[in-house]
Amino acid sequence: MTARTSRPSGTSQTSQTARTAPPAAVGTAPGAGVTVISRALPWLLAVGGGIGLAAAAALLVEKIRVLAEPTHVPTCSINPVLSCGTVMTTPQAEVFGVPNPLIGVAGFAVVTTVGAALLAGAEFRRWFWLGMQAGTLFGAGFVHYLIFQSLYRIQALCPYCMAVWAVTVPICWYVTLHNLRAGTIPVPRPLRGPADVLARNHTVVLTLWALAVLAAIAQAFWTYWSSLL
Repeated sequence: MTARTSRPSGTSQTSQTARTAPPAAVGTAPGAGVTVISRALPWLLAVGGGIGLAAAAALLVEKIRVLAEPTHVPTCSINPVLSCGTVMTTPQAEVFGVPNPLIGVAGFAVVTTVGAALLAGAEFRRWFWLGMQAGTLFGAGFVHYLIFQSLYRIQALCPYCMAVWAVTVPICWYVTLHNLRAGTIPVPRPLRGPADVLARNHTVVLTLWALAVLAAIAQAFWTYWSSLL
């Protein structure tokens, strides 16, 4: 009888797996920051979009009431600085020929719907994400234009507008990070390192932005704030 050499089944299975498993792609393993971004994006779009939609709708209602009754005092007019009534009567409140809240209602309705669809398991093609990128970049740029106008031209703040500011920039930021990590927006090799650093420190970027806006508000209205002390 010929002796047969037996091999441990675990070793054979491991060797077979090693032979058949595809090689890992370089630089595609997501870090903790990327995982958080992927999980947070649907919630951010749904919740942040809902907040923006509610704020834009409330501001639109106040705008309609002011048009119907010029003596109406909006609920968001609290003091000389926090005054929606002052803001909504300026040309900057209708930059494109229609009340800005109309643009907000339309845009945030789309963002909220996309977030809800992602939570339900929907997947979108590359062209759709490029459209989201363009839309959120427009929103972020428009918001910064309005921030500058509110602080240094109109010299009044609209609480509902500030709620829109607070959600528009994070939405744009996380959509951008998602598109960079998913390859929707190609990242040149020399910039992949900085892109990874930004993804790992995504909350730091938003914190610095928020602090910069708060500092600008404090500086622009320092005379009024100091009078309250």
